[in-house]
Amino acid sequence: TENTLFPVLIGVIHALSRATSPRELPLLWSSSLFCYTCENEHSNWNCLKTYKCDDNEKYCTTTYSTAGIGKEMGHRITKKCSVDCPEANVNFGVASYSTKCCSTSLCNFSGANSVRISYSLMLLGIVGSLIYVLRAGL
Repeated sequence: TENTLFPVLIGVIHALSRATSPRELPLLWSSSLFCYTCENEHSNWNCLKTYKCDDNEKYCTTTYSTAGIGKEMGHRITKKCSVDCPEANVNFGVASYSTKCCSTSLCNFSGANSVRISYSLMLLGIVGSLIYVLRAGL
């Protein structure tokens, strides 16, 4: 399980280091929903910024789109908070569009459609990271 836990820990540490305001910093004891956010990024590594959703936004969404053939295939990832859950999965052969939604804080970590992340493992990683940061006095 080290291979699974390490990327989660790195992602959490990266997200915490990029938070620039209290609205962007995920608080475990808060009842608010926090989601990862990005717009039309090529890599999931660019989608690790966290954001506190508005009270009426009850879902985190991840939209993954691809277009092209072979080496010309391109993909984009968009993550955000959402009022509704617009799940979709459309495939036209040379183009596809998929939106997944979830309703727990930071649940839209993965950029891949078929990858499911264990919420308990993610929580363990977050708690472990926070304990490390607090002990190190950072």
